[in-house]
Amino acid sequence: MSALAATDFDFVCKLVHRQSAIVLGAGKEYLVESRLVPLARLAGDQDVPGLVKRLQREPVGKLADAVVEAMTTNETSFFRDVHPFTALSGTVLPNLLATGKATRRLDVWCGASSAGQEPYTIAMLLREACQGHPGWSANVLATDLSQRMLARTREGRYSQLEVNRGLPAARLVRWFDRAGTDWQVKPELRAMVETKFLNLSEAFPPIGSFDIVFLRNVLIYFDPPTKKQVLQRVRRVMRPDGLLFLGAAETTLTIDDAWERVVIDRATAYRPRR
Repeated sequence: MSALAATDFDFVCKLVHRQSAIVLGAGKEYLVESRLVPLARLAGDQDVPGLVKRLQREPVGKLADAVVEAMTTNETSFFRDVHPFTALSGTVLPNLLATGKATRRLDVWCGASSAGQEPYTIAMLLREACQGHPGWSANVLATDLSQRMLARTREGRYSQLEVNRGLPAARLVRWFDRAGTDWQVKPELRAMVETKFLNLSEAFPPIGSFDIVFLRNVLIYFDPPTKKQVLQRVRRVMRPDGLLFLGAAETTLTIDDAWERVVIDRATAYRPRR
């Protein structure tokens, strides 16, 4: 694979940043080219430079959207970085259920749902926590920039390799059915998860309010001003005493001082300051 010309790389970086706020820094030329080669061939171009020329003529539309989607990172797994989920099941959900709030409803937003492993992990824990509390309901909103990933979440079907990554055997048997060589999330769990397209770098559409927000391993792809804007928007959709979980390498510190850090077991969360 030939090296991507600096002008072509710069064009793709600006397009991706304009539409998603994702920052592609120097040194990502090989990544850009490797991800765009299949898209170029699908579009009828022999190589990425040809695709870039097409994009320069049509900078807005389905092809540009496909380029942005190709450049998003969809690394995920069930119970990824287990500590946030241990905190959720062991402390956060029992505390919320103990408050006995009038709505008897728990709402969680997974702001970068990828192929669905994280929202379904959360749904399992919510369902298990609510089983001892009749009359309570729980819902997960799964949003993503990628329509392809949202479709995978709605389908809720995973390969043996995917379920082997982090999913305990007992929960696999409890919450999944065999589907040929794959595993299908049971209907009652899929019914808890709503999918919605959402671009975090833009003003949020009406999505409701939430007790818990998972926005893990997303902010690292944004520049500081965008990080602050996203955190400000997230605060507006959180209920009083709501909790935000970020990735292990992410923090609100020095970005948005309207949050306070909360240590829960071996996990870190953030709560809007009162």
